[in-house]
Amino acid sequence: MKKLLLLFIFSISIISCKNEIKNTTSKIQKADTLQVDYAKGFSIIDYEDYKILEVKNPFPNADVTYTYLLSKKDAELPKDLSFDEKIEIPLQKAVVTSTTHIPSLESLNVENTLIGFPHTDYISSAKTRKLIEEKKIANLGENENINIEILLSLQPDAVVGFAMKENSKAYANISKSGIPVLFNGDWNEENPLGKAEWIKFFGALYDKDEEAKEIFEEIKENYNAAKKTAQNVEEKPTIISGAMYKDIWNLPGGKSWMAEFIADAGGDYIYKENSETGSLSLSFESVFNTAKNAEIWLAPAGFSSYQEMKDNSQHYAKFQAFQNKEIYSYVLTKGETGGVLYFELAPARPDLVLKDLINIFHPELLSDYENHFFKPLK
Repeated sequence: MKKLLLLFIFSISIISCKNEIKNTTSKIQKADTLQVDYAKGFSIIDYEDYKILEVKNPFPNADVTYTYLLSKKDAELPKDLSFDEKIEIPLQKAVVTSTTHIPSLESLNVENTLIGFPHTDYISSAKTRKLIEEKKIANLGENENINIEILLSLQPDAVVGFAMKENSKAYANISKSGIPVLFNGDWNEENPLGKAEWIKFFGALYDKDEEAKEIFEEIKENYNAAKKTAQNVEEKPTIISGAMYKDIWNLPGGKSWMAEFIADAGGDYIYKENSETGSLSLSFESVFNTAKNAEIWLAPAGFSSYQEMKDNSQHYAKFQAFQNKEIYSYVLTKGETGGVLYFELAPARPDLVLKDLINIFHPELLSDYENHFFKPLK
């Protein structure tokens, strides 16, 4: 009886130690740190049979680094590797939770591995929408309230999570069930090319590092070539952005993602001297006094027409950009189920965003260019 009890305790201890590798190998594997130039939120060390993926900034003010062991099937692993989750690569069945993940899957030609997504109506890409219509991608409800029952029935190899804070009950429950959860922090990057470089995160998960590198290099070259065309413009139009919500005007900070786009496109952002990397929340009076004569107005919240803006607040009509019909929005470009394409594709394709803005600020620089995201307000 005593032997049986000891055997039971020993078995339980083995099951509990899921995050400790007990395999040993005399095989020395060469480590290769994959190049990451712009993104600050992740790093990848590639060994012959496995990779170590570290995610450092998955949500605002994160003070924790997550370590993920990406192991090939039947890989020989060194003793006592420390990690938060172990994932077998390449992924065969995946769940992702942000539309920003979709372009990376499609670029790597692995969208067919996607088996679940929270609120599938948000997805705009025609390629992935076809899979949804064919019932190959399950709707998992809302991101913060993922339907655990459906997800467990799918048995994905991993869930790529998107979180605003560390303690997500849904993700904790998924992880406890034995399904690995990885946090992706692409949206938390401040540099346009930094966001796009997260394709290398997915390249690691699908063991397609070279493909991911080539895709990113092409985007980087396109971005820098477009930026170069606007570097020496003599006149830069003044730019304002955002709109009011309950009497508070929300707009990009002076060191934000959008502010960098504006600068690279040859625009003069009214709040460029501000040091915020996120957003600003200001009173109407403050914005009006500073930006009433701004020449161009970008992204006025969810408004799609001048009449809609005026109906919301007569104050908008006092701005020069409103009077001159120089307001441009990304909400006019939508997928078939109403998802805004900009939210899905723009982080992965900053080169297209930059060209849109150059075409608005300096239309003479890009001949015969048709905007992808930003369109004139109706």
